[in-house]
Amino acid sequence: MEPRFAAALQETGPLPLRLRKDGFTALLDAIVSQQISVAAASAIWGRMKTARLTGPRKIKWASDDDLRACGLSSQKIRYARALAEARIDYNALRDTPSDEVIATLVKVPGIGPWTAEIYAMFSLGHADVFPPGDLALQEAARVLFDLDKRPSEREFRQMAAAWSPWRAVAARCLWSYYRVVKQREGIR
Repeated sequence: MEPRFAAALQETGPLPLRLRKDGFTALLDAIVSQQISVAAASAIWGRMKTARLTGPRKIKWASDDDLRACGLSSQKIRYARALAEARIDYNALRDTPSDEVIATLVKVPGIGPWTAEIYAMFSLGHADVFPPGDLALQEAARVLFDLDKRPSEREFRQMAAAWSPWRAVAARCLWSYYRVVKQREGIR
């Protein structure tokens, strides 16, 4: 194991598992959380749950104004509707290798590699998935590994290859370390 992770774990304590349910709602939640703060994502998701706009039929039937009132941008409204129309076989994804899960999900507008990797990690429990495009992970790695700058997505993917087959555990460690060193959450 990378010795710097041991040092990080001394600061963070036990890592939260963060395993979530799979399916449409989990992916919709991930889309809502894209490129906004943890606090903003939590607030928007709370409004969507209150409005009962978390299922595919509800998204299809809702007006743009209903979704906008929850805090979704026009772009995220398009993404939510694309997901509702995608007809993904979520049960089949449970037994699908990570690379195939990611390939399936990124076909849906609004689901990029980060969202697909987060889904594979937290909703499907895949242990060897790593989202190198995550800014909180990049910043945590910069601090933990005493780097001059955040690693690029490409550099980070190469760096994380050494942590296989437990890259998701490394990511959880880095998110927890980010919380400690930056005094804020890196992921919801």
